[in-house]
Amino acid sequence: MKLLQLPPAELRQRLAGHGVWLRTGPFSLRVQSSLPSVAQGLVDLYGQFETRDASHAFADFHVELNPPNPLRRWFRPQVDFSYDGSLPFKPLPLDQAYPMLEWGLNWCVSMHAHQYLIIHAAVVEKNGLAAILPAPPGSGKSTLTAGLVLSGWRLLSDELTLIDRLSGQIHPLPRPVSLKNQSIDVIRAFSPSAFINRASHDTAKGTVAHMRPPTESVRRQHEAARPGWVIFPKWTAQAHTQLTPRSKAQTFMFLAQNAFNYSHLGAEGFRVGTALIERVGCYDFEYSQLEEAVAAFDRLAEQHAAV
Repeated sequence: MKLLQLPPAELRQRLAGHGVWLRTGPFSLRVQSSLPSVAQGLVDLYGQFETRDASHAFADFHVELNPPNPLRRWFRPQVDFSYDGSLPFKPLPLDQAYPMLEWGLNWCVSMHAHQYLIIHAAVVEKNGLAAILPAPPGSGKSTLTAGLVLSGWRLLSDELTLIDRLSGQIHPLPRPVSLKNQSIDVIRAFSPSAFINRASHDTAKGTVAHMRPPTESVRRQHEAARPGWVIFPKWTAQAHTQLTPRSKAQTFMFLAQNAFNYSHLGAEGFRVGTALIERVGCYDFEYSQLEEAVAAFDRLAEQHAAV
């Protein structure tokens, strides 16, 4: 059944009890929490995802978000993120509980899913080919990703590109898209119908909100995609939209440095990374207008479809 089919009272009861089980891409997870903000976030952003009775279901990741100390309920209330009973992070302010869940889930995958080469990059797909979008913070990556998936591209992931070590295919992980600061208003203006949850302010990343993944991307979350391009986006005020070739050597070095488990995989990481670079086009992409950026990506996908 879908999470949205659970009555609100039952969802809260499950969340505070054995937990809520969810399937997202190749992973299953169990979330436990007594916090209303976590329950609301799951309803708002994971309603289309598969769920089942957590008391009888295996989960790859078991996480819990709850206040660390009842005595701090009124004075500077906080929230802890627990993974299998351990606390990998320091507590955060209670009003950052939902973004902490998303950040914690990213950590779970990046630290444990070594069956993949995991690159810190967004990834979207159209016409059978995936575009990997690695970029440093502030480059406009998530804004571009949101604009693309709101314009017909399939969301594979906003943060974690999962490269299958055997096939070289990219496995989807279509969770909510993280938007920060000005990007929130940009996407609201670009697509007023997009659902963006309540923003959390004064986080380590500034103001953060999350956009619900498209239903079609969730429905197709078990369909792997073939890598087609590695494109480094960069938003620059008043820049002309421009796609320029980038050397494969530079691209490989950046991806290796921004893969969470490249060193852990050793020679296998090198093999998977070089195989990826050999089969994709590599580009730098500068833009200032989101509509023009989406049009440029659409042309790239159409060129492939015409071949």
